[in-house]
Amino acid sequence: MLESIKDLSDGTQALASLSTSLNLCSREEVYSEYDHMVRSNTVVRPGSDAAVIRLKGTRYALALTVDCNARYCHLDPAEGARLAVAEAARNLACAGAVPIGTTDCLNFGNPERPEVMWQFEQSIDGIADACRALEAPIVGGNVSFYNETEGKGIHPTPTIAMVGFLVDVKGAITQWFKREGDLVFLLGDPEGSLAASEYLALLHGTEAGRPRPVDLQREKALHDLVRTARDGGLVASAHDCSEGGLALALLECCITGPDGAVGAGITLEGKGRLDEILFGEAPTRVLVSTPPDCRARLEQMALAAKVPARLIGKVGGGRLSIAAAGGTVVDLETAAARAAWRGALAKHLKG
Repeated sequence: MLESIKDLSDGTQALASLSTSLNLCSREEVYSEYDHMVRSNTVVRPGSDAAVIRLKGTRYALALTVDCNARYCHLDPAEGARLAVAEAARNLACAGAVPIGTTDCLNFGNPERPEVMWQFEQSIDGIADACRALEAPIVGGNVSFYNETEGKGIHPTPTIAMVGFLVDVKGAITQWFKREGDLVFLLGDPEGSLAASEYLALLHGTEAGRPRPVDLQREKALHDLVRTARDGGLVASAHDCSEGGLALALLECCITGPDGAVGAGITLEGKGRLDEILFGEAPTRVLVSTPPDCRARLEQMALAAKVPARLIGKVGGGRLSIAAAGGTVVDLETAAARAAWRGALAKHLKG
């Protein structure tokens, strides 16, 4: 698959294109039209990995997220469904919450076609596997068939909505970097794959390969580590790596905060293709920022949990600078990137 695709030469431009694409740009244009404050109970608004709503009159809170990558499910329905559940649970962990319930919205083409019914069956099996492993039981859902236009069905889209519980609303975490000087760690699997990636689809018009499979036990160990580190006061921010790969997740940590953009200096290790280092996708990866004096404790905690932990950079400045393969491969002003990301959806809608 990759033999016919030339490695990228401009990581900055590729990252800018991904961040302003329809799948990855800000959705503020949509959710701000509705009551996303929920009678003033919203503690973390949409725009982080999960929204958090306090239960008024108590210290408890609920975290909510919705996930599905239809491309993954098109290329591997069972694994794509497992990945949707894993990402939802990971998003809750990055908010500091423990999963307590899941609902699904199963969207497919014409079930009278054998291949569509096979996709449906495989997706259900994948959801069941992941929900059992991550202790996120299905409590309801719905099925929508015959989603076709001119005889062509949609990609299988088993959408997962998951709710998590926080014992103390003060323990809620958000995805954006908070303080200059904080260290940036990558927890979990360091390497991603371009197979089934947003990078291939957007910049090369290719939907090919099979998504990187998820090891559900390792995934759960990562979630537990993030929450335990939060309990120990070691986590200033936490953000999962999903569509767009590691580079896009780093940019989101810099530009999605409500108070403006921040910068970071990052060094990524890895051999092989630059586009795969920057934009390869894989489950079981979370970016966290932590104060420098918490580094040793976080590394010890990760070692005890058998979760890889790699120090990759530091928060600070007004640019996202990423070094890899012996040189700087991404360098952009985060304030300008934030403005472009926030305005991209309106620009797309205006044509």
